[in-house]
Amino acid sequence: MLNTLKNRFEQGYRTSRYPKEKIALWERYRGLPQINKDASADLVRQCAEACPQNAIDVENRLIDMGRCIFCGTCERISKGQFVSFTQDFGISVAEKKHLLTDGTLSSLADHSKQHFKKLFGRSLQLRQVSAAGCNACEADLNVLATPFFDLARFGINFVASPRHSDGIVVTGPISRNMKTALLKTYEAVPDPKVVIAVGSCTLTGGPFRGSPEITEGLDSLLPVDLFIPGCPPHPLTNLHALLTYFK
Repeated sequence: MLNTLKNRFEQGYRTSRYPKEKIALWERYRGLPQINKDASADLVRQCAEACPQNAIDVENRLIDMGRCIFCGTCERISKGQFVSFTQDFGISVAEKKHLLTDGTLSSLADHSKQHFKKLFGRSLQLRQVSAAGCNACEADLNVLATPFFDLARFGINFVASPRHSDGIVVTGPISRNMKTALLKTYEAVPDPKVVIAVGSCTLTGGPFRGSPEITEGLDSLLPVDLFIPGCPPHPLTNLHALLTYFK
């Protein structure tokens, strides 16, 4: 017991002060993409052809963050002359159409549903469903429970039973084998309930898009209230989305 108290005293206060204080991210972190509309057509076409996710709209010079896996290929090819990634981790949206960006992003707060804030602003219990995910998105959701992020201090927790939850957080491309389990979990959550899609696989199918074994977009099965892009989304992206949308 004395050793535990000694260690606690030596380590000090480890919980982040976010959102009251800004967190400095690693310089190689890729957040909201910035797009140069004046880039040459040939350069834009080269980036689009190299994009493994077909996430670049050449004609309108837009990037679909729902498809994007933030690999940075377009930034490397264009040397930042067409696409450059910022450290802005607040990239989640309440409407899927806003994932298609020209480098600007509508504020999540502007589209948040105020009745959800009223219902769940003091307590939000979520059931996480891994629908054939690779465990990357799941891991970055789990890390929110660590002392650094301490998600519970905001009144948000992940629970074991959908019957004890206010909604579901879905990760993975939603394989054919997981579809029934996902729908049953959704049905078990009492109304009113929320649905949160996390990661490019859940939003659009990700790298598995086009396969008959997966569902290309959770919104084709359930009404989605919050879209969190990334592969995987940074823990701060997840935290920012939850706090902005529900708090």
